[in-house]
Amino acid sequence: MSTLGWLAFALGPLLPLTTFAQAASTPPALEGETCSVPGLMDQIRRGLTSKSPAYQRYLRKLLREAAVTLPGAELQAAFERETDPTMAEHLAAALVARSEREADVGAMQVVAKRALEDRDPAVRSATVRAMRRTGALEKTGDLYERLMRDASPEVRMEAATNLSEDNQFVYAGQLGSATDTAVAAAAASRDPKATAKILGTLNTEKLGAEAAGRLQGLLRSDSAEVRQSAALALGGVPADQMGQARESLVSMYRGERDAGVRKALVQSIAQLGFAGAVPELQRLRGIDPGMAPEIDAWIRALGTGLQEWELLLREKQRLQQAP
Repeated sequence: MSTLGWLAFALGPLLPLTTFAQAASTPPALEGETCSVPGLMDQIRRGLTSKSPAYQRYLRKLLREAAVTLPGAELQAAFERETDPTMAEHLAAALVARSEREADVGAMQVVAKRALEDRDPAVRSATVRAMRRTGALEKTGDLYERLMRDASPEVRMEAATNLSEDNQFVYAGQLGSATDTAVAAAAASRDPKATAKILGTLNTEKLGAEAAGRLQGLLRSDSAEVRQSAALALGGVPADQMGQARESLVSMYRGERDAGVRKALVQSIAQLGFAGAVPELQRLRGIDPGMAPEIDAWIRALGTGLQEWELLLREKQRLQQAP
């Protein structure tokens, strides 16, 4: 250290404290930065090399939050040019955000069009994912019925996952049109796994009459997996459809040979009737001796008088596990 440096170091404690206070209170000069589509895209591309999932999620959220203030035409053009599936998903999510915040009413249709028409199934899949857990289901007409006919199994499964998660987490089964859209897509599907994915967790308490008819039609599917998921979905239909649903399930039980489907049928018959289903279950008990323990467990559970389905389901499981 130079002589002057040592002198400054030695005299430092003797300098007035106000000198340091003034220096500390002086804020750094801030420079404005313009948020642009190319700038955000470059930031995201660099971020994709990061090993931090949290950072990658942050970048996706950053683009969605900035979407409303970005030039819409520029953002759309970037999306339409992009060929990397991950980047296409980020840009599609930004356009969906613009649509949901009513900054661009046509943005959702741009995303839907590419989900249907892009040549690359990976890009189609990524674009479908960008619409997940949003209001896209209400704004895209028959999009999901068409997606369920896509040549790519990956695209079909992404669409099925959207329908399942949107109905579960966005609408909580309380928007009848969303439930009906899911059933219409399931009926249009020729992919048993995707169909079962849609129906597997579907809350049908707001199901419309036409959709209920489609759901009953799926009971005749060649796929046991589809029949099973359709049977379970019918257990939660509205009161005005319970009679027809119960009749269909009971009739089907008599001719069904798959054990998993029969188990689903019994569960939905119990759900539709609660204690009132006991006589019907007793009549069905002798059709298949192998199902007797399952039916007996339901009869005992229904005999407790519980009036909430989740509690009843838990009680039935407890009875089966008891020694």
